[in-house]
Amino acid sequence: MKKTWKTIAGVVFSLSLLVSGCSQGASTNSAEGQAGGTTAGNPSSMTKEAGVFVYAASGEYQPFSYYKDGQLTGFDVEIGNEIAKRLGLEPKPVTSPFSGIIAGVKEGRYDAAIASHAITEERKQQVDFADPYYLSGGQLFVRPDGTISTLEGLKGKEVAVALGTTHEKMAREYTDNIKTYDSDVTALRALEQGKHDVVITDSVVGEIAIAQGLKLKKSGSPLSEVQHGIAVRKGNTELLNKINEVLKQMMEDGTYVKLSEKYFNRDISKAE
Repeated sequence: MKKTWKTIAGVVFSLSLLVSGCSQGASTNSAEGQAGGTTAGNPSSMTKEAGVFVYAASGEYQPFSYYKDGQLTGFDVEIGNEIAKRLGLEPKPVTSPFSGIIAGVKEGRYDAAIASHAITEERKQQVDFADPYYLSGGQLFVRPDGTISTLEGLKGKEVAVALGTTHEKMAREYTDNIKTYDSDVTALRALEQGKHDVVITDSVVGEIAIAQGLKLKKSGSPLSEVQHGIAVRKGNTELLNKINEVLKQMMEDGTYVKLSEKYFNRDISKAE
């Protein structure tokens, strides 16, 4: 009889361990799912919120993402909304300072970053990029009487850039006298007001700012030609592939060109 009770007790103890182990596993997978993106415990979880596509933009990068009459709009925002629509998801754009967007994707706070990120090897270590959706590059901008026209000319000058951009990294190779802003447009406005000597920003952004009235000018040759991409959390292959499919569709059916011409008067998927 004693042997029988010992046997039963052993079985009960083993079952309790098994249940406990399963419970812990479910809890871990749930936590991973809440973090967003595709997880080992939930491989089919394409987005962090069921039926919703949460994507981040800066909201301070006209004409890519900015506020007009209290509404977030711009090229990147319309691209994001179109992607959501074609995936059968509700678009949910959110804004964040540019310098923190990649970290937000990496940590699962956003499904994607549609924020004009240049595709760099450093960023590819943190997130996965969809196929490039436009080409552009860095450019020097100065006041009308400014004479700086090369990167070598930055030595001894005060340079303004947006924090966390490839332009900031580029400038630091030539000078330590750098002032950073949360947005390129703010840096350009400060330059017009007499602050700093030069701004490095995307050529398209600077050109639009000038067209809207800022008294500045492009100076020198383009500094680079860069591919820009939509970023998703590493390992979220399902979402990455679907974004690539949608971008291809938009290119083929004319939707992309229509949006590009609306904001830039040309197709920015091609070199100018």
